[in-house]
Amino acid sequence: MVRSGGEPIPTGRETEGTGPARFRERFMQGEPVDAGVRTSILNSWQRCRSMGLSPDQSDLPFREDFDPDARLVHAAVPVLERLQLRFAGSAMNISVADASGTVLLRRFGETSLARSLPAIQSVPGFVFAEQVAGTNGIGLALAERQLIRVYGAEHFAERSQGSACRALPVRDPLSGRIEGVLCFGYPRSAEDPELDIVIRRAAEAIERRLLGQSSAREHALLRAYQDTAAEAAVGLYRRIGVDELALELHPRDRAIIMEQAAELISRAQRAAVEVSLPDGRQVTLVSRPMTSASGVEGIAIEAVLPASSQRAPFTVPDRVDVPLGLPAELGVALAPLTSTVPGVAAPGHLSVTVPGQVAAGGEGVTTADVDGARDGHLDSPLPARGLVMVGEPHVGMYALAARRRLELLSEASTRIGTTLDVRRTAEELAETAVPRLADFVTIDLPEPVLRGEESADPRSDLRRTVVHGIRDERSFHPVGKQIDYGPTTPQLRCLTSGEAVLEPDLRAAAGWLAQAPEHTEQLLSHVHSLIAVPLVARGVVLGVAAFYRSQDPAPFGDDDRSLAQELATRAALSIDNARRYTRERTMVLALQRSLLPHGLPDEDAVEVAHRYLPAESDVGGDWYDVIPLSGTRVGLFVGDVVGHGMLSAATMGQLRTAARSFAELDFPPDEVLTHLDNLVGRLDREDPASDGVGTIGATCLYAIYDPTSQQCTMARAGHPPPALVHPDGNVSFPDLPAGPPLGLGGLPFETAEIHLPEDSQLVLYTDGLIEDRHRDVDVVLDQLRGALAHHPERSPEDTCQAILDIVAPAHPYDDVALLVARTHALDPDRIATWDLSADPALVSEVRASATRQMAHWGLDEAAFAGELMLSELVTNAIRHGAGPIRVRLLHGRTLICEVSDSSNTAPHLRRAATTDEGGRGLFLVAQLSQSWGTRYTPEGKVIWAECGLDGA
Repeated sequence: MVRSGGEPIPTGRETEGTGPARFRERFMQGEPVDAGVRTSILNSWQRCRSMGLSPDQSDLPFREDFDPDARLVHAAVPVLERLQLRFAGSAMNISVADASGTVLLRRFGETSLARSLPAIQSVPGFVFAEQVAGTNGIGLALAERQLIRVYGAEHFAERSQGSACRALPVRDPLSGRIEGVLCFGYPRSAEDPELDIVIRRAAEAIERRLLGQSSAREHALLRAYQDTAAEAAVGLYRRIGVDELALELHPRDRAIIMEQAAELISRAQRAAVEVSLPDGRQVTLVSRPMTSASGVEGIAIEAVLPASSQRAPFTVPDRVDVPLGLPAELGVALAPLTSTVPGVAAPGHLSVTVPGQVAAGGEGVTTADVDGARDGHLDSPLPARGLVMVGEPHVGMYALAARRRLELLSEASTRIGTTLDVRRTAEELAETAVPRLADFVTIDLPEPVLRGEESADPRSDLRRTVVHGIRDERSFHPVGKQIDYGPTTPQLRCLTSGEAVLEPDLRAAAGWLAQAPEHTEQLLSHVHSLIAVPLVARGVVLGVAAFYRSQDPAPFGDDDRSLAQELATRAALSIDNARRYTRERTMVLALQRSLLPHGLPDEDAVEVAHRYLPAESDVGGDWYDVIPLSGTRVGLFVGDVVGHGMLSAATMGQLRTAARSFAELDFPPDEVLTHLDNLVGRLDREDPASDGVGTIGATCLYAIYDPTSQQCTMARAGHPPPALVHPDGNVSFPDLPAGPPLGLGGLPFETAEIHLPEDSQLVLYTDGLIEDRHRDVDVVLDQLRGALAHHPERSPEDTCQAILDIVAPAHPYDDVALLVARTHALDPDRIATWDLSADPALVSEVRASATRQMAHWGLDEAAFAGELMLSELVTNAIRHGAGPIRVRLLHGRTLICEVSDSSNTAPHLRRAATTDEGGRGLFLVAQLSQSWGTRYTPEGKVIWAECGLDGA
């Protein structure tokens, strides 16, 4: 057998220790039973135990003062009589209890049951509230505030083990308050899923009869107020007053007037209120008591306009139709009413007693004035007035509260989820709810959710994320504290059930009080009512929100719980969106950071500092690099892949790897950019999503700085030019040939050579630093110039920080890569140069000169390796190259030997055979050096070898 909720009902005999009885026995012995008992039942058991109830308790409180003539009794009696006929001959026990759990009515399918059952099950007046009767149908329906089912040993008390029941709260349709509970009790063997349908229909019939007990005026007003959802003029007198005054009001203005009128009705006071419309016009709303012919007391709202010099015709309506067409089952008839306007008497219309004169801005309108207005003759300008709305105060309060709830939900749709930040979204939920729903809101989220992940156990991994209220309140746990909720607390119960939990009176909430008594006692001095709502989206539990009421003496009700549930549901979707975005952004950011340099090499040529600032909304493809080159030179890269996301980050990694490879081949800047341009074009062609159209774009700037000559060669592909800070503090932006962005193909790149004095600073950056939708590029460049000027002594690290503080946007929509290099010059005393002709006899002289130079530098340990490498390189240049030949020794962090000639023939390393007389020179150079290679110049080539200074 299966319940309507889809949960299987165990049908085994309780006495055999199976089904609910086994789990109940384990619970009574203190053993864990989380996996075998329905959540609502387990929560009720835990509450019963925390309240100290005994399962063998057989007596219940009896109230002799219950009201047998209550409105709920009048509404329920006919319904129970029909149910009695339906279940005639069965063992069905039908009861109706009030909102405190006191049974008001009993009916039986078999009348003999009333004589055979004990008084506690057959006589009205006994109290079945959970706090005195334990887990039972009536008490649990009041606690859970929804349809519940209790079967056999799921009852806490021993006396009810042989029965089952269904119970459903009955609400007042106007106020939404729970008026009582309808309960079906029956033997376990009579369990039938169809009972869910029967009890729901019966409860609805009782609720319709409760509505029918209200006056006909309440029905009409309620229906009229419900029309406000479409921003139409509302009230019993539709469009009367406002429309008859020919104001040509915008729907927004009509809504403003109707809202103020509804609020005046809810106050039930004589008053006059000035209403300012957005276009500057003023309307005075006047409220005054009235009484209908049938004795219904209410409030009439009139609109009064200031006197006008134009004598426009003004008509006061003689007759106003009452909206009829109410449901026939309500059995409501409208009494004949008459109008008090002279000369008018119409059955079926409103009759109100109107004083002859009503104060409004110091003026009034008499009956004679109205008659004159009807005839179209006004001797003097009079304030125009007309009836706007008639209503009863308590109905007005319900309608006003409903309107404000709708407004709050509408506002929540625009205020919650404005960012993709988990914490900020949670804060927006709290800020929306305070003070219009609650006085204080706390939100607890698991730590993994804040990182963008899913929590393995959100019930035991909560951290206080938000505390927001009408004032600073230190009684709540502070932000950042880990929160451990007990099993009976409303927060954990709502997380377990997935539904909001309402505790109208915290002083009577045993489960809440049992959690950290000292802390809860301190909170009780500030708050008195609580709604705990789970934050669940797409099946993922994200946390829990708690709404507390403090200043408002009225406790939370079911309408408040529904509103809190709706707010939390909307916020949970936004929080989940933010969580998913955080997870994806973290993954892409981790990928990008792994593709960027983890540490830059220490170089004699430059002192560098760098920064990477990701965009707020997404991660892009900005990158930078510093590459050591031959001859103490250094290559500086900065680039930007167009777009954002994982694809841009991956493309950036490919470009950076390729750029480093091309640079290490000692290609000049323009050739490096040409190779990168070809690579981007190839990636586009290989991308199946591109469909033949280029989808990958990138920009790049490459600079090579030579400390021996203090010259910098640069080329750029659609990238912003660098900033140059001269040693005297002046700032300039070198005019470099722009070059096309990478990926266009077929267009050449041009280089420019600039002299950089020692201690100059070269600032390379991506367009995210200077381009912003809210800022002008020229203004930003002036800011950059100001941030760099007159600070020649500043270190690259300080320069980076100053740029980010002054120039970088506060909320970047594009990521920023920044590279600052302070240039150094190689001391001329550490450079030795010899020019010689292609004469083998000169090799010994060069070796001798180089040996003396290395001795002068104190490089005795490296002298042998350096002398041998130099000898082999010079010999190769003389034999296989072309003059003139230049030899250069550089003493930096290493000893560098360079031999240049005018030939473009590249040397080739090979393994000589044992019978070969030559071919071992480059092999020896490769063995003795840390690295060696060839670079080409406009005049020829340079063969170089680098030797460590710790001995070769």
